[in-house]
Amino acid sequence: MNILLINHYAGGAKHGMEFRPYFMAKRWVEMGHRVTIAASSFSHLRTKNPSMEGKKVLEEDVDGIRYFWIHGNSYEGNGVGRIRNMLSFLNGLYAHIGQLAGEEKPDVVIASSTYPLDIYPAHKIAKKYGAMLIYEVHDLWPLSPIELGGMSPKHPYIQVMQKAENDCCKLSDYIVSLLPCSKEHFIEHGMAPEKFVCIPNGIVKADWDAPFHEPPVYHDKLGAYKADGWFLIGYTGAHGIANALDSFVEAGELLRGRKIKLIAVGQGPERDRLMKKVQELHVEENVEFLPAVKRDEVPELLSQFDALYVGLQRQPLFRFGVSPNKLMDYMMAGKPVIFAIDAGNDMVAEAGCGVSIPPEDSAAIAKAAEQLAASPKVELAAMGERGHRFILENYEYDVLAKKFIGVFESPYRAKK
Repeated sequence: MNILLINHYAGGAKHGMEFRPYFMAKRWVEMGHRVTIAASSFSHLRTKNPSMEGKKVLEEDVDGIRYFWIHGNSYEGNGVGRIRNMLSFLNGLYAHIGQLAGEEKPDVVIASSTYPLDIYPAHKIAKKYGAMLIYEVHDLWPLSPIELGGMSPKHPYIQVMQKAENDCCKLSDYIVSLLPCSKEHFIEHGMAPEKFVCIPNGIVKADWDAPFHEPPVYHDKLGAYKADGWFLIGYTGAHGIANALDSFVEAGELLRGRKIKLIAVGQGPERDRLMKKVQELHVEENVEFLPAVKRDEVPELLSQFDALYVGLQRQPLFRFGVSPNKLMDYMMAGKPVIFAIDAGNDMVAEAGCGVSIPPEDSAAIAKAAEQLAASPKVELAAMGERGHRFILENYEYDVLAKKFIGVFESPYRAKK
């Protein structure tokens, strides 16, 4: 099967985020399929963008995947420069259809950029070659800029995006969504119910099979705490407003005098303010911030905690479900999880691997921490094992890639 995956921001092992297109494509190639990833040469998400050397397009082989880079201007923020970058990518798709398709016509075309406008060139390519057309949803546009960015539904930009989403629902053979509770949203915008498939983000088991460093990162510090009888609850990842870490810090006040330590590892714009808050509340004994670690050190770091915490601010968009990579890492680590997110789904409750609490509630965090600290070790280990098994059975990229192939092999076709 010849698969064309269009994703403006696609990256991979060589280029950095975003990783999902690469992880899927790598497994499809291993299954014997041919895969082309079409992406813009510039993305603010990547750690390394390809050098175009003055070319409008560039082909590159990465682990057997054919990358088709389309020249795009650099930009900062969400202003005019980013819109120009979007338009350059869309225009490039139209201008290079023949070269993009390659020697063999595509059997499947996936429109997978964050914004829905790539459905139009994807539809043209699919129609030209008689290919299946799939719209892959990462975020709900234009609902995200409306609800998170405060943009008016009547704004011309939003209206263009809304028409594109409606056309995605009409033109696509299937809609593959990372959001488990978004089916009704797409039905409201014209999708036939049988078109919907949920294939969330996932994990790579091989990342967890690698040996730990000797000694593991922060082993001396964390090991000393555990030897002194502390129950360690960790948070890893971004320190931003959305991560709701104020309540995590404030829970330290309620844990004062208890041998429970809340440790946040990472970086972000809120980190300095939160560290200052720890001092102002005089909770240094129960709350600590540590610098970020490398990606390959995450498994060994998580293995040293007794439990792990994930939280997000209340957001109406979460009614469509969440599948944060951080949570999957926690569950792969085999640790009990405190889940402080109000969403349409709850993987922790579904797997039975921790405690689910309301978001932004310091008292609930403290209570959950005390509950886990008082639990027998055998019970904590059983929780962790349930979460680990749940992720391997449902969220490993081998499983998800095979599920995607099942969509490709379906006989259903929309009327175009």
